[in-house]
Amino acid sequence: MDIETAQRLWDVKTVWLNTAQYGIPPRDAHQALSEAVGVWRHGLHGPEDWGDASVLARDRFAALVGAAPEDVVHGASTSQLLGPAGLAVPDGARVLAPEGEYTSNLYPWAVHGDRGVRLENVPMHALADAIDDDTWLVTFSLVHSATGEVAPVEEIHAAARSHDALVCVDATQGAGWLPVDATRFDALVCSCYKWLMAPRGIAFGYFSPRLRERMRPVAAGPSAAADIMGSFYADEMRLSRTASRFDISPSWFASVGAAASIATLLDVGVPTVNAHNVALANRFRAGVGLAPGNSAIVSVDRPDAGGRLRAAGVWVSERAGLVRLAFHVYTTDEDVDQALAALR
Repeated sequence: MDIETAQRLWDVKTVWLNTAQYGIPPRDAHQALSEAVGVWRHGLHGPEDWGDASVLARDRFAALVGAAPEDVVHGASTSQLLGPAGLAVPDGARVLAPEGEYTSNLYPWAVHGDRGVRLENVPMHALADAIDDDTWLVTFSLVHSATGEVAPVEEIHAAARSHDALVCVDATQGAGWLPVDATRFDALVCSCYKWLMAPRGIAFGYFSPRLRERMRPVAAGPSAAADIMGSFYADEMRLSRTASRFDISPSWFASVGAAASIATLLDVGVPTVNAHNVALANRFRAGVGLAPGNSAIVSVDRPDAGGRLRAAGVWVSERAGLVRLAFHVYTTDEDVDQALAALR
């Protein structure tokens, strides 16, 4: 599906350059969610369809990031998904992260400081060089949420493998517009309410077999069982042998929206979305005198930028003292030009 055709699937009525905070759903996702809420409101039938949607959402996320569904965990947020991974870190081990990393990818590791786990931060450009034989895991954001910087994945990956360190990536600001192969990492986590345009309350994670075998399913309930329906009152715990042993109870309505919105992204194709988003970001960058980049997020350091954009009806957000603009599949050339006009 080309971009011009795809953009007809949205009903955006504003200049929405704030996808890095939350994404706008395609019409199919909104309709599916509205119908589900209507069923709930009127008590028309049970939630079986919503459970099916949670399975479908997992399958489609797996396809989006190149993983097998049985290696994908269904969760609620980035930090919640990383909790069991944090417990896997040995006492006294070194975990390495960039300076200024988003705290959802820091706290799950830092909270184990009482066990001697050492969380160390270095500048992103020095991250690969800081990996050594003492590093148990290196963790970073695929795309920085404040600056839009795309991480040097190849350098980090090569350094980590040469020192046998595990690699964790938070793909929340990248999955959906930046092609990514989850299986290259030991952990990839993603909250779905931004670039995947789902309701808040659903997240997915890929965990490699070598990391999963060290993790403990501390939030295990029926959703983590080998036989979900047969486990409600079971005295003996029999967990799934796949990554679903780390599942928590699915958010039904968020799953309904996620299944539909991710399907739209798959129909359009991430490479097509990437080319569109980056081209628009570079159109904006050129208009404010910045060199071309490789990100769908652009941050500008102008004291009056946020107010001027809001006054012009352009939705943006401010992070780390910067005004952040995010360009997605539903963004048009006219949206970019309106933002530029507000800043001139």
